[in-house]
Amino acid sequence: MKRLLFLVAFFAAASAGARVLLTQEQALATAFPAGVKVTRQKFFLTPEQLAAARQESGGDFNDQLVIRYAGSDGRIAYFDTHRVRSEPETVMVVVMPDGTVDRVEILSFNEPTDYFPKRRWLDQFLGRRLDRDLALNRGVRPISGASLTGRALVNATRKLLAIHHVLIGVTPR
Repeated sequence: MKRLLFLVAFFAAASAGARVLLTQEQALATAFPAGVKVTRQKFFLTPEQLAAARQESGGDFNDQLVIRYAGSDGRIAYFDTHRVRSEPETVMVVVMPDGTVDRVEILSFNEPTDYFPKRRWLDQFLGRRLDRDLALNRGVRPISGASLTGRALVNATRKLLAIHHVLIGVTPR
Protein backbone atom coordinates (compact mmCIF):
# COMPACT_ATOMS: atom_id res chain seq x y z
CA MET A 1 0.00 0.00 0.00
CA LYS A 2 2.83 2.42 0.87
CA ARG A 3 4.46 1.73 -2.46
CA LEU A 4 1.19 2.45 -4.29
CA LEU A 5 0.79 5.75 -2.43
CA PHE A 6 4.37 6.67 -3.25
CA LEU A 7 3.85 5.92 -6.95
CA VAL A 8 0.62 7.93 -7.06
CA ALA A 9 2.33 10.88 -5.35
CA PHE A 10 5.38 10.57 -7.62
CA PHE A 11 3.35 10.56 -10.84
CA ALA A 12 1.12 13.38 -9.59
CA ALA A 13 4.18 15.50 -8.87
CA ALA A 14 5.76 14.61 -12.20
CA SER A 15 2.62 15.43 -14.15
CA ALA A 16 2.25 18.73 -12.27
CA GLY A 17 5.77 19.70 -13.32
CA ALA A 18 7.11 19.71 -9.77
CA ARG A 19 10.83 20.36 -9.61
CA VAL A 20 12.36 18.97 -6.45
CA LEU A 21 15.92 20.20 -6.13
CA LEU A 22 16.76 18.84 -2.67
CA THR A 23 15.00 16.47 -0.33
CA GLN A 24 14.54 17.58 3.26
CA GLU A 25 17.24 15.12 4.32
CA GLN A 26 19.68 16.50 1.74
CA ALA A 27 18.92 20.08 2.78
CA LEU A 28 19.51 19.28 6.44
CA ALA A 29 22.84 17.66 5.50
CA THR A 30 23.92 20.96 3.90
CA ALA A 31 22.75 22.92 6.95
CA PHE A 32 24.58 21.02 9.66
CA PRO A 33 28.20 19.85 9.55
CA ALA A 34 29.04 16.19 10.13
CA GLY A 35 29.01 15.33 13.81
CA VAL A 36 26.31 17.84 14.74
CA LYS A 37 23.35 16.12 16.39
CA VAL A 38 20.05 17.32 14.88
CA THR A 39 16.79 17.04 16.80
CA ARG A 40 13.33 17.42 15.27
CA GLN A 41 11.19 19.70 17.45
CA LYS A 42 7.46 20.39 17.30
CA PHE A 43 5.66 23.48 18.62
CA PHE A 44 2.05 24.64 18.62
CA LEU A 45 1.90 28.43 18.55
CA THR A 46 -0.63 30.02 20.88
CA PRO A 47 -2.90 32.70 19.39
CA GLU A 48 -0.72 35.29 21.16
CA GLN A 49 2.51 33.85 19.72
CA LEU A 50 0.98 33.71 16.24
CA ALA A 51 -0.19 37.32 16.51
CA ALA A 52 3.27 38.41 17.71
CA ALA A 53 4.99 36.58 14.82
CA ARG A 54 2.60 38.09 12.29
CA GLN A 55 3.18 41.57 13.65
CA GLU A 56 6.96 41.21 13.72
CA SER A 57 7.15 39.68 10.23
CA GLY A 58 4.68 42.08 8.67
CA GLY A 59 2.97 39.13 6.98
CA ASP A 60 -0.30 37.30 7.28
CA PHE A 61 -0.06 33.56 7.88
CA ASN A 62 -1.76 30.89 9.98
CA ASP A 63 1.06 28.45 10.69
CA GLN A 64 0.30 27.32 14.23
CA LEU A 65 2.17 24.02 13.93
CA VAL A 66 5.90 24.64 13.68
CA ILE A 67 8.39 21.85 13.09
CA ARG A 68 12.03 22.81 13.20
CA TYR A 69 15.37 21.03 13.35
CA ALA A 70 17.75 22.11 16.11
CA GLY A 71 21.45 21.35 15.85
CA SER A 72 23.66 20.73 18.84
CA ASP A 73 25.77 23.64 17.53
CA GLY A 74 22.88 26.06 18.20
CA ARG A 75 21.71 26.49 14.62
CA ILE A 76 18.06 25.86 13.80
CA ALA A 77 16.55 24.97 10.41
CA TYR A 78 13.00 25.87 9.46
CA PHE A 79 11.08 24.86 6.34
CA ASP A 80 8.33 26.80 4.60
CA THR A 81 6.13 26.06 1.59
CA HIS A 82 4.37 29.01 0.01
CA ARG A 83 2.97 30.19 -3.32
CA VAL A 84 5.23 32.32 -5.51
CA ARG A 85 3.00 33.37 -8.40
CA SER A 86 0.69 30.47 -9.05
CA GLU A 87 2.86 27.53 -8.02
CA PRO A 88 4.43 26.42 -4.72
CA GLU A 89 8.01 26.74 -3.55
CA THR A 90 9.61 25.09 -0.52
CA VAL A 91 12.56 26.72 1.22
CA MET A 92 14.80 26.05 4.20
CA VAL A 93 16.08 28.94 6.32
CA VAL A 94 18.83 28.19 8.84
CA VAL A 95 19.11 30.56 11.80
CA MET A 96 22.31 31.05 13.81
CA PRO A 97 22.26 31.24 17.63
CA ASP A 98 22.51 35.05 17.39
CA GLY A 99 19.31 35.18 15.29
CA THR A 100 20.96 35.88 11.94
CA VAL A 101 20.36 33.93 8.75
CA ASP A 102 23.03 31.32 8.09
CA ARG A 103 21.60 29.75 4.94
CA VAL A 104 18.64 29.88 2.55
CA GLU A 105 18.04 26.90 0.28
CA ILE A 106 15.27 26.27 -2.23
CA LEU A 107 14.13 22.66 -2.03
CA SER A 108 11.42 22.77 -4.67
CA PHE A 109 10.42 25.40 -7.20
CA ASN A 110 7.49 24.88 -9.53
CA GLU A 111 7.43 28.22 -11.33
CA PRO A 112 9.18 28.59 -14.71
CA THR A 113 12.97 28.37 -14.40
CA ASP A 114 13.26 31.98 -15.65
CA TYR A 115 12.02 33.02 -12.20
CA PHE A 116 14.51 30.90 -10.25
CA PRO A 117 17.01 33.01 -8.25
CA LYS A 118 20.74 32.51 -8.57
CA ARG A 119 22.84 31.48 -5.56
CA ARG A 120 24.42 34.95 -5.49
CA TRP A 121 20.98 36.49 -4.99
CA LEU A 122 20.13 34.03 -2.17
CA ASP A 123 23.42 34.87 -0.46
CA GLN A 124 22.09 38.39 0.22
CA PHE A 125 20.21 36.84 3.15
CA LEU A 126 23.36 35.60 4.91
CA GLY A 127 23.97 37.40 8.19
CA ARG A 128 20.66 39.28 8.00
CA ARG A 129 18.39 39.84 10.97
CA LEU A 130 14.67 40.50 11.05
CA ASP A 131 14.67 44.27 10.72
CA ARG A 132 13.40 46.88 8.29
CA ASP A 133 16.33 46.23 5.92
CA LEU A 134 15.19 42.65 5.34
CA ALA A 135 13.02 43.85 2.46
CA LEU A 136 13.19 44.19 -1.29
CA ASN A 137 14.70 47.49 -2.44
CA ARG A 138 16.20 48.02 1.01
CA GLY A 139 18.82 45.48 2.11
CA VAL A 140 17.79 42.93 -0.52
CA ARG A 141 18.15 43.67 -4.22
CA PRO A 142 15.14 42.66 -6.34
CA ILE A 143 15.43 39.95 -8.97
CA SER A 144 15.09 41.44 -12.44
CA GLY A 145 12.06 39.86 -14.11
CA ALA A 146 11.17 37.76 -11.06
CA SER A 147 9.87 40.19 -8.47
CA LEU A 148 7.27 37.71 -7.16
CA THR A 149 10.02 35.17 -6.44
CA GLY A 150 12.02 37.76 -4.54
CA ARG A 151 8.98 38.91 -2.58
CA ALA A 152 8.03 35.32 -1.70
CA LEU A 153 11.55 34.51 -0.43
CA VAL A 154 11.82 37.71 1.61
CA ASN A 155 8.37 37.13 3.13
CA ALA A 156 9.19 33.49 3.97
CA THR A 157 12.48 34.49 5.60
CA ARG A 158 10.78 37.26 7.61
CA LYS A 159 8.05 34.83 8.70
CA LEU A 160 10.50 32.14 9.82
CA LEU A 161 12.69 34.63 11.69
CA ALA A 162 9.61 36.01 13.46
CA ILE A 163 8.51 32.49 14.42
CA HIS A 164 12.06 31.85 15.65
CA HIS A 165 11.84 34.94 17.86
CA VAL A 166 8.55 33.93 19.49
CA LEU A 167 9.90 30.43 20.17
CA ILE A 168 13.04 31.57 22.00
CA GLY A 169 12.86 29.96 25.43
CA VAL A 170 9.81 27.79 24.60
CA THR A 171 10.14 24.06 25.28
CA PRO A 172 9.22 21.79 22.34
CA ARG A 173 6.38 19.29 22.74
